Amino acid sequence: MAKNTESNVYTVLFATGMVIVVGTLLAFLASSLKEKIAENKRIEKQQNILYAMGVNENDESSVIFISKDIVGEVFSEYITKQIVIEGSKPVGNSDAFSIDLKKEAQKAKNDAYTRKLPLFIGNKDGKEYYIVPMRGKGLWDAIWGYVALDNQLVVQGVFFDHAGETPGLGSNIKERFFMDDFVGEHILDGDLFKGISVSKGNADPKNLDKNDYEVDAIAGSTITGDGLAAMLKKDLQLYLPYLKTIKK
Repeated sequence: MAKNTESNVYTVLFATGMVIVVGTLLAFLASSLKEKIAENKRIEKQQNILYAMGVNENDESSVIFISKDIVGEVFSEYITKQIVIEGSKPVGNSDAFSIDLKKEAQKAKNDAYTRKLPLFIGNKDGKEYYIVPMRGKGLWDAIWGYVALDNQLVVQGVFFDHAGETPGLGSNIKERFFMDDFVGEHILDGDLFKGISVSKGNADPKNLDKNDYEVDAIAGSTITGDGLAAMLKKDLQLYLPYLKTIKK
């Protein structure tokens, strides 16, 4: 007896069967690839942190990370300490790398919760670096990054990335011509926190003035730039009580 493939019952059963099959396959793939995905995230995070403190394989204009094959070894060589900060004091160093900034921000909406702030301390050529991770909102989706400071709280390097900014516009926050402008910028005016603005009206397009607390914006990406500046101000302020204790 031939099946009536045009009946509503057949359509529903077929659709249900496909959902079950596809769902099972996706669950299997997610489970089987879980460790690989976690490893790739670890590698990327290590590359980004190292990049911010100037440990990379850049040529004159391109962003080139430390190779995946050796990044774990290089990370252990340059990152000398990981700490977790609550308020102005470090409270431990065992889980700094695994702290999820997004989850911590959600937990911090509860006034009774003390937010945990991961900080990475590195040393390169005898100079100490304090690498601050941060997360914010661009035009379309999340943006994030790492800012490396010296003990004068002067920016020594940055790395920014995004989940879905406009190609050729907001996505350029991860390009050299933008990130390199942050090197040498100050975040304090004496003891007063200023942050770093991303300004369309910046009168210093070559970014020679490192005491103006701003860098030149990317043309056509005002909202992404504003989001990045807000991220810098918001997250650096969270670390400020501790950072002021290491300022020399």
